[in-house]
Amino acid sequence: MPVKPMRAERRKRLSRLRPPLDALYAHYNQRHFVHPDPLSPLYDFADPRDQEVVGLITATLAFGNVKQILKSIAIVLDCFPEPARMLQDLTDRKLAQHLDGFRHRYVTGVEMASLLAGVRQALREHRSIGTCFDTLDDPSETTLVPTLGRFVTYLCAHGTVERNYLLPDPQKGSACKRWFMYLRWMVREDTVDLGHWAHLGAHRLVIPVDTHMHRVARGMFLTRRKSADLKTALEITEAFQVICPEDPVRYDFCLTRLGIREEGDMDAFLKGLRKG
Repeated sequence: MPVKPMRAERRKRLSRLRPPLDALYAHYNQRHFVHPDPLSPLYDFADPRDQEVVGLITATLAFGNVKQILKSIAIVLDCFPEPARMLQDLTDRKLAQHLDGFRHRYVTGVEMASLLAGVRQALREHRSIGTCFDTLDDPSETTLVPTLGRFVTYLCAHGTVERNYLLPDPQKGSACKRWFMYLRWMVREDTVDLGHWAHLGAHRLVIPVDTHMHRVARGMFLTRRKSADLKTALEITEAFQVICPEDPVRYDFCLTRLGIREEGDMDAFLKGLRKG
């Protein structure tokens, strides 16, 4: 999706944002600030293959009320205490039985079973989700969006339902906030993010735009767009690429804490930037 060339004046203004953003990163990018983020259940698993599966489950369910999100995640994970090993051995029937009666807002156990059927195929064929994703990647592509589209196609092809809300598709213009969050967890490596897929390159990530990120990005004049769609995510990412070219998603976690944490004060942060 093409973007207009950025003016030198705007690039200079954006580059001045790095010191206050780095200060915010140093403060918030700590594990004790993660809860109640859907990332927190991943830390309960030691095996990277399990963490990949758990991350996919938790990211796809990360919509709606946070308490309900964590409750739904716990219900699914209780069915699969060793997810990478257990999923490989389950038939479609067993998957459906495990998730019978599950519901997260308007998503049922049928959709979750279909998603996990796709994951099961990836595990059987490639032993891990990460290896499967690698086979679909083209390192010459500037972002991971095309690879993500191919991955969604793969999961859907091996699922049990034709349409699945749990699998938004960037090829159809979806903002893919939950997918970009999952990729952040897997590709970036620091105190918070796991970095199992670091070789894919953090510079190719796209910012996950939820309501908190959209608000703060507009307040920082990284975008003027009113809808949190894929074009907005790419526009915000382009701005962050000026600030931190090697890692444009570096500030996602710390900035969203300003809207999520009780002690966070997004308005004060934005006001401080304008004064600076």
